[in-house]
Amino acid sequence: MTRSSSRSPSTSSSLQSTSATTSDAASSRPNSHDLLDPSAAANGLPRTPAPPPSSDVLVVGAGPSGLMLAANLIRFGIKTEIADSRPERTVTGRADGLQPKTIETLKQMRLAEKVLLKGVRVYDICFWKSTATERLRRKGREIHYPPEVVDLLDPFILLVHQGMVEQLFMDDMDERKGHVRRNLNFEGWKSLQMKNRALEATFKNKQGDGKTTFRTDYIVGCDGAHSMVRKSIPDCRAVGASSDSIWGVIDAEIDTDFPDLWSKAVVHSEQAGSVLIIPRERNMTRMYIELKSETREGVPKNELTKDFVMKRAGEIMQPYYLRWRRIEWFGRYQISQRVASRFSTDDLNVFIAGDASHTHSPKAAQGMNTSMHDAWNLAWKLNLSIRGLAKRSLLETYEAERRKIAKDLISFDYEHANAFSAGDAKALAQNFKTNVRFISGVGAEYAPNVLNVPANAGASTSPWPLVPGCLPPPAKATRFIDANPVDLQLAIPMLGQFRIFVFASDPCGSSRPFLEALGSAHLGQGSLVGRASAAANASYTLQPPAFGESDTFIRPERYTPVSGLFTYALVVAGLGAGRDRVELDRLPPLWRESRWSVYLDDAAELDARRMSCAEKWWGGLARGEVAVVNVRPDGYVGSVARWADGSRLSGERAVRWLDGYYEGFLKGD
Repeated sequence: MTRSSSRSPSTSSSLQSTSATTSDAASSRPNSHDLLDPSAAANGLPRTPAPPPSSDVLVVGAGPSGLMLAANLIRFGIKTEIADSRPERTVTGRADGLQPKTIETLKQMRLAEKVLLKGVRVYDICFWKSTATERLRRKGREIHYPPEVVDLLDPFILLVHQGMVEQLFMDDMDERKGHVRRNLNFEGWKSLQMKNRALEATFKNKQGDGKTTFRTDYIVGCDGAHSMVRKSIPDCRAVGASSDSIWGVIDAEIDTDFPDLWSKAVVHSEQAGSVLIIPRERNMTRMYIELKSETREGVPKNELTKDFVMKRAGEIMQPYYLRWRRIEWFGRYQISQRVASRFSTDDLNVFIAGDASHTHSPKAAQGMNTSMHDAWNLAWKLNLSIRGLAKRSLLETYEAERRKIAKDLISFDYEHANAFSAGDAKALAQNFKTNVRFISGVGAEYAPNVLNVPANAGASTSPWPLVPGCLPPPAKATRFIDANPVDLQLAIPMLGQFRIFVFASDPCGSSRPFLEALGSAHLGQGSLVGRASAAANASYTLQPPAFGESDTFIRPERYTPVSGLFTYALVVAGLGAGRDRVELDRLPPLWRESRWSVYLDDAAELDARRMSCAEKWWGGLARGEVAVVNVRPDGYVGSVARWADGSRLSGERAVRWLDGYYEGFLKGD
């Protein structure tokens, strides 16, 4: 294959494409296709109904999960429609906490700066208790994410209003000509016997009596706990139970002499119940107020008014005063811990994500985070499947991976909710310590499958820090081309591509034959990976990524100069990590082209644990050793391997190993 045919379409020319990723009908933003075709009238022909909007993917629901999915699909160049029953985005209430892994994910999308600037960062949690004989006092204080327990770039919860997160995605979609169709209630779908689209979905217009239909190949229900899409999937039901406990939720500006208002605080009164206090942006505070006694006494829910709940919060907080300056939102909820029995149809063309597939208590700030990561997991798999680059086995991993996380979440949430309700500060603190990695998001781990292939047990005498199905630890490096210190796992933006990291100590010398063998195979038709790259480049030429104004600054084409499917990254480790030992023009062609992803492993002093990349990812590398890790488009480790030397023979073995991994879920033509 010539070099020109092997290049990714994510070049400067393709970046200038401003083609809409939604249909022409979508650009006029009607709520019904019952409008008449204006071109017919202009030509003196009988006026006929305009055709239904047509898309590759129809996303039902425009909360954080649906918008995360739609924003990524639109970025990838996938024709996407988004329909929501609400007249506008979330304005008050709902979710409010972003965990460290979610912040990292938004960084990979280059969207984190806005919420980091406006949000409130919570680093600790306090536990308070009162009894019939003991006044309310602090029983303990814990660092929320102890550095010795969990290694994080952002060791805090970021408190931002759900509407701010939704707006973040909507602004990104708007840059790329995508938008949300609103006031549409999903009613159902049916299969079509048509060449161009597989499904037809019907919605009832809330503003009028008409219906709106969409034709699409995939439907994803992100439409909440009472999901109509879930109910439309055969044999799909929410499995679990609801607690008797009822909680009130208030977002407000308050005046109080309680000393831990700007920490996360759990306050328990044996007589009155519990309150969870969470600081919020805009000088707000969120309070979750337990209504335990009312539940036991069978008080009707409609009698648990805002004033009643406010009064109960004041009773729990005594002797500290609590004055309400402004109430922004009030709600009630009953804890329900359920997981859908399946996340997709047998044909893998209708899926559910977010609250449509799992529900739980909100007190550990997991709902919005887990929901968005459902979408994060599904988006790139749909992209590769729609482009004809993936085998069925890739989409099959969505349910297996995300249902496991949902079940892990329910198990944790059951223990957490019980400890919270019991007001046992010691048990609650221990529950946090035990589950801190999972709570942060970095402990959400996938089981082995075609994407997560365990390393050969005999390949090393000790376990490697990199584990397939898990996230790589944060590690600092220096980007060679501009000497900028970067976080290695986040340095390459998420463009829907796999990242192949090669660690070598002497890339211009003893390791060069390894790099040449791998590079020559991947630039031609001599490997499955090379053929998959060529097919992906052809697909992206026909259906390019959607350009946004922010891409002018990010320049995503820097990271896909050779392949739209793979980014090749070289980490110069060990004695060769100095700048004087590396020259870009002495590297083999594949790596010269990939100059924006060449790094020096020389920034250990910037790491929180003062460790090098090689130490954190591999447990160290022996002199001359070469190591390779495949990182999935969602940031998870896919497979890992290492070779004793940088010889051409080892490089050829690496090519076969890489092909063996990718043939499990990619097509080779």
